[in-house]
Amino acid sequence: MGSSPSKPVKPSSVLQQQHVENEKHAPAEIATAFSALSVSTPNSVDGSVSLQNVSSWESDISHDPKARLARTVLSHSDIRDALVSRKATVATTHIFNNEIDFKTGPITNQKSSGRCWLFATTNVLRYEVMKKLKLKDFQLSQSYLFFWDKLNKSNYYLELMIENADLSVDDRVISHLSGDLISDGGQWDMAVNLLETYGVVPQSVYPESFHSSLSSPLNALLKTKLREDALILRKLVVDMKAAGASAQATVSATRAEKEKLMKEIYTIMTAALGVPPLPDATFTWEYYDENDKAGTWSGTPLEYYKTFAAKPYSAKDSFSLINDPRNSYSQLITIEKLGNIWGGRPVLYVNTEIEIMKATVIKMVKAGVPVFFGCDVGKSSERNLGLMDTTLFQYEDTFDITLGLTKAQRLEIGESAMTHAMVISGVHLDANGKPVRYKVENSWGEVPGNKGYFVMTDEWFNEFVYQVVVPKRLAPKDLVTVFEGGNAKVLPPWDPMGTLA
Repeated sequence: MGSSPSKPVKPSSVLQQQHVENEKHAPAEIATAFSALSVSTPNSVDGSVSLQNVSSWESDISHDPKARLARTVLSHSDIRDALVSRKATVATTHIFNNEIDFKTGPITNQKSSGRCWLFATTNVLRYEVMKKLKLKDFQLSQSYLFFWDKLNKSNYYLELMIENADLSVDDRVISHLSGDLISDGGQWDMAVNLLETYGVVPQSVYPESFHSSLSSPLNALLKTKLREDALILRKLVVDMKAAGASAQATVSATRAEKEKLMKEIYTIMTAALGVPPLPDATFTWEYYDENDKAGTWSGTPLEYYKTFAAKPYSAKDSFSLINDPRNSYSQLITIEKLGNIWGGRPVLYVNTEIEIMKATVIKMVKAGVPVFFGCDVGKSSERNLGLMDTTLFQYEDTFDITLGLTKAQRLEIGESAMTHAMVISGVHLDANGKPVRYKVENSWGEVPGNKGYFVMTDEWFNEFVYQVVVPKRLAPKDLVTVFEGGNAKVLPPWDPMGTLA
């Protein structure tokens, strides 16, 4: 502290002698360090792929019988099909000793869209609807929520462009926000925003359309229009500030212009998806129960949600647990500039240990509550088998390589992220009560897996499950306290935890 040195200053002659001694030992220390790193001289001094390297590699590999066999087989086979482990497929069965007693149906199909989170949400909600009304087959309208989400995400993007008009268009924030600006994907808190604002309706009231099942053509058009609109609004902000307008006047005028532009977005969306019921408009729904007895119900989408789908555990009283080893546990996390309804509930996660997440899943299944969860479904999984298993592919044995990234390292380097949402409806426990595998309800139709159901091993859960959603009443009390306490750590918009499932 202060200006006084903490140790006596050595005379300059002593310092010079120490420097000479250090220089004497430096080459030996450096050599030792390099030896420990197994550093060798490269064949290519400039860093390019040299023919000398290629010849050396080929000489070694061509004499390896296993490598020659791999070349024979894999040159005309899908590497994923050829290297599936028979041991893994035999060992991991679709049998579970703890399942939610009530069975829903049919297996849903998101088709060529990225709406998995909306299918997972409605697949969770329909349990209570079907139980209360004794329905045999039933779906809530995923398209209804999809419409309002897409419209609000369009508005959210334009509001962000107004709010950040002072940033250059090549700023990383603007570049990221203008990338996949109205993604089909989403997060649990976004679903809560939609349900609390718009309610929900049966699928027969607002059915699928061509572009809800095949969303890319509509998305491409909307993105082009919204990026053009963003530049219009950004220019308006700059021009008004240059003219000396107040901040309030600038926002007011820009939002008035934005509303004109949003009318064009609404025009496109209603043409492609159909006009949805308004959340406060009455509709009449007619249905058959499991005994083929006709029933009818009239009310608004918000009333429908509150009557059938918000009890015993409402969406707004549930929250996300995540497992992100990069960050401290028992910590609240949010993602900057991520959302769908402007001014709505932010995306919030409580970071916790993987064992706590698994214990929560088991508790929910035993309580008869389906579990919304987010994962990286493309890793170590096979669609047709409906199998998610870290030992599924024999890449390491075949190529004599090591694939040893940790969960944290995968997130850090961009190797993994939350890409898909599904529902856990069962778990198989061993004699000691430890989870072995989980029953997963997917939204890819009845062809994949066991009539649409997948099986996930416990080790796969450890490595590639990132999120489970739990009602507060079934969550660990200390984690509820963290969720309700606020003071979240803010991660940047491009963080992998901001990836929309």
